[in-house]
Amino acid sequence: MIIGTCKIYFRANWVSSLKEKRMILKSIISKVRHRFNVSIAEIEMQDSHQNGVIGFACVTQETQHADQMIQNIINYIENNIEAEIYDIEIEII
Repeated sequence: MIIGTCKIYFRANWVSSLKEKRMILKSIISKVRHRFNVSIAEIEMQDSHQNGVIGFACVTQETQHADQMIQNIINYIENNIEAEIYDIEIEII
């Protein structure tokens, strides 16, 4: 069993409230969850209205497949989130 995990750190300087940030996050999290069938959630910086971290995980039988899934999800998020992504951490176990 291979587990692929990823943390995506983002910044949205134009967001002025936690409610606005959570509305944006819920939308992208829902889209990713339904499109890729992975576990995904906001995992850090929940009280910061301009910064956040989205984490997701996938389980597969091959390292190459896990890496491919993670890259596809990262590309999808980059193309569908208005915020600036400033760091990405990937781990395959």
